[in-house]
Amino acid sequence: MKRIFLIVLDSVGIGAEPDAACYGDEGSNTVKAAAKSEFFSMPNMKKLGLFAIDGMRGMYPEEPFEGAVARMQEASKGKDTTIGHWEIAGIISERPLPTFPNGFPKELLAEFEKRTGRKVICNLPYSGTEVIKDYGREHMETGALIVYTSADSVLQIAAHEAIVPIEQLYEYCETARELCIGEWGVGRVIARPFEGEYPNYTRTPRRHDYSLLPPKTTMLNQLKDAGKNVIAVGKINDIFAGSGITEAVRTANNEEGIERTLEYMKKEFDGLVFTNLVDFDMIYGHRNDVDGYAKALTYFDSRLPELLAGLGDEDLLMITADHGCDPATPSTDHSREYAPLVIAGPRVKGGGNLGTRPTFADIGATVLAYFGIGPEIAGESLLNKII
Repeated sequence: MKRIFLIVLDSVGIGAEPDAACYGDEGSNTVKAAAKSEFFSMPNMKKLGLFAIDGMRGMYPEEPFEGAVARMQEASKGKDTTIGHWEIAGIISERPLPTFPNGFPKELLAEFEKRTGRKVICNLPYSGTEVIKDYGREHMETGALIVYTSADSVLQIAAHEAIVPIEQLYEYCETARELCIGEWGVGRVIARPFEGEYPNYTRTPRRHDYSLLPPKTTMLNQLKDAGKNVIAVGKINDIFAGSGITEAVRTANNEEGIERTLEYMKKEFDGLVFTNLVDFDMIYGHRNDVDGYAKALTYFDSRLPELLAGLGDEDLLMITADHGCDPATPSTDHSREYAPLVIAGPRVKGGGNLGTRPTFADIGATVLAYFGIGPEIAGESLLNKII
């Protein structure tokens, strides 16, 4: 019985890609930014080889390491969650998903208001915490929905749970998802519920993402079609709109994501557990909280020995990222960065540095190769280099 545990540390980038300047991200390096904090400590990832990866060397004295590592370059156009995860699963996106730096078209919002029976306020790019501070009171007084976006391809709907019950907010997001196709086809529609009293509103953990269906076959589809288990932990099921998933569990934070992953390690199954740990991005990166980001990385590292101990003889642990979100730059948006790839397990050759790979899709191809499935996706398998 073979199992792979693929964990995405959401936004944990390791340095600007060659075209980062085209995205306004020249000089970004999320991990190095966090490493400047006194709260940063990742001895277990160091032991696996994180700091031996191209672009990370020099942070610490070089020592032998136990895992196999690579620096992954994004071949797709974009720097968002959907594009990054799709590429990990084997889809290279030639065009970025649409963004709306000036707000959404009047025609789209008019149809949305007609279908929901509620007015829309804001309609601007905004920080998620600031938008409820600035528009929360008006929302509670009028019942109008706070619709906003960011530099990413998203339409976000914020509503107070006392004004719009959570299931109703989800229905509104499903309506927006139906409308957001074609030229309006954002990567994700996101429910952003909040609670509290003015001006002390706080977002609740009942966020829910509604993604576009992947446009092509993914590694997940191939695994499912081959009869393998494909278990999604965290927002993975949302990112892929359920396509190729056999079982899914939502999580509220990184701690719960790690706990659910550890629980699956104790179960017998044949296939993949695909986990997203979102706190790095959602709570710390977008809020430019360097110390918070460092603490989150340190916490993950402290749980890594448990994850390694949970591996069976035929298991692989693969740790990567989907983009960057450098908390030390003026921008609060994602950054165009390389992703790390750290692979561990009883069968993995220690000390293997695979250099810089041309696409995240090599991860998906490697997963399929481990299960003996011929890839119908982009990417080249690294299996013969790591086992």
